[in-house]
Amino acid sequence: MKLTDQQIAFFKTFGYLHFPGLFADDIGQITDTFESIFAERGGGHHGQAHDYKQRSSIVPFIDQHPYFCALIDDPRIEGLAGDILGYDFNYSNSDGNFYVGDTGWHSDLGHASPYLTMKIAFYLDEVTKDSGCLRVIPGSHTSGDSFASTLNDMMPSMKEFTTEESLGVAGKDIPAAALETKPGDLVVFDRRIKHASFGGGNRRRMFTMVLEQRYADDDLPELRRKIGTLSRWWMERAYGPTMIETAGPGRMAHLEQRLANDGHLVELSRKAREEMAEPSRG
Repeated sequence: MKLTDQQIAFFKTFGYLHFPGLFADDIGQITDTFESIFAERGGGHHGQAHDYKQRSSIVPFIDQHPYFCALIDDPRIEGLAGDILGYDFNYSNSDGNFYVGDTGWHSDLGHASPYLTMKIAFYLDEVTKDSGCLRVIPGSHTSGDSFASTLNDMMPSMKEFTTEESLGVAGKDIPAAALETKPGDLVVFDRRIKHASFGGGNRRRMFTMVLEQRYADDDLPELRRKIGTLSRWWMERAYGPTMIETAGPGRMAHLEQRLANDGHLVELSRKAREEMAEPSRG
């Protein structure tokens, strides 16, 4: 799969892309694999059944099964990621989720990040603007832009806030693009973009893959710092063993930089286990 010049320009300008039906022919096996991974791990978060009250999450997720690991090799994924990030991109991480209720406005990354990072989302249930689909504020990812900077001030990702207090309207009424999806659709977005969801049920199935530009050698200390944040999920390597064991040379090109810089993760995860009752839910 190769993106058109218009699709690349759209992503750079607005911060997202939507591909209706891109994986429609595969959605049966994708859904069965998703459910089997959760079933083998207790049905919810950290070996416990999903309680329908809070998000259940498995991290890393696609690393748990050879079929999902092979998504890294899929021409549809590799093509769209390569056209935006460069074909030497890194696979960063993934999560599988049962979402519950609303997710407030936030960005996954700040504008200061010098490396472009995208999130690829598979929604396994039909979702609309009123039942939990992804909403994005187009253009809010743009570094140095006055509009995006104002949104960061009004809607800070790392602090508790309500849009009623900062902007005088409920989160669901913030002007945004609602990316309504059906199973088999694919949504891709710049992780700096402001995004949220509202009105969803208590077992919304979704998994994501995070891909990033390859780091320059001078910036490897920052890469190691980011890899260290995986400790909140109690990960001891950058990837799960199945991801590594089933990798051919093509996939390994997207794994090797992070694998070469994850030696500190074992100790960080050991400390996290001492301090946390369970791995992070997000």
